[in-house]
Amino acid sequence: MIKLEQAVIVEGKYDKIRLSNIIDAVIITTDGFGIFKNKEKIELIRLMAERKGIIIMTDSDRAGQMIRRHIEKIARTKNIVNVYLPAIVGKEKRKSKAGADGVVGVEGTDDAIIIKALERMGITGTKTEKKGRTITKTDLFSIGLTGGENSSALRKNLLGYLNLPDFLTTNALLDVVNSLYGYDDFVKEVEKWKQGLEAN
Repeated sequence: MIKLEQAVIVEGKYDKIRLSNIIDAVIITTDGFGIFKNKEKIELIRLMAERKGIIIMTDSDRAGQMIRRHIEKIARTKNIVNVYLPAIVGKEKRKSKAGADGVVGVEGTDDAIIIKALERMGITGTKTEKKGRTITKTDLFSIGLTGGENSSALRKNLLGYLNLPDFLTTNALLDVVNSLYGYDDFVKEVEKWKQGLEAN
C-alpha cells in the first residue's frame, strides 16, 4: 500500500475499489458526470484541494477529460496534480463491451501502470503494510453523531467546530476526518467540542 496525503479523485465506484487495493488515501468518486450537479461533492473537492491537495485520475477517454477539466474549475486550480493513465485499448472484465472510445478506465488498469503514472508526476507516498486505526461509523454512533434523535444537529455543530461544511453526509464526513486527523487527534478534538457544548 502507498499512503498519500492528497485526496484522489476518480470517476466511479469500481475505480475507487481498484485504487483501494494500491493506495491508502481518501478516494472521492465523481459518479461520472454527476459531479456537474452534485453541490455537496463540489464543496468536498474544494475543501480537500485547499486542505490537502487533490490528485485527479480520471479515465483516458473523452468523458474522462471533460470531467477532469470540470474538477480543475471546481478546485479553482489549487493544489492539483493531474495523473494521466495511458489509453489502453480494451474493456473491463465486468463489462460486455468496450466504452465509446474503446479504452479501459482506471478499474481496468494494472497496478504497475497506475503506480508508474503516479511516480511520473512525482507522487511516491509512503509505503505502508497496514493502515492505522481509522475513524468508523461505529465511532460516530458512539459520539452521538448518527442514529440518535439529535444526531443531525450534533453532526452539524461538530462540523462547524471543525471548520468543515455543515452539510456533509456521514460518508463524506468520514472521508474528510480520516484525511485530516489521526484517530487519537480526532478523539481529542471531539472531547474539546463536547466540553464546549457542556459549558454552553
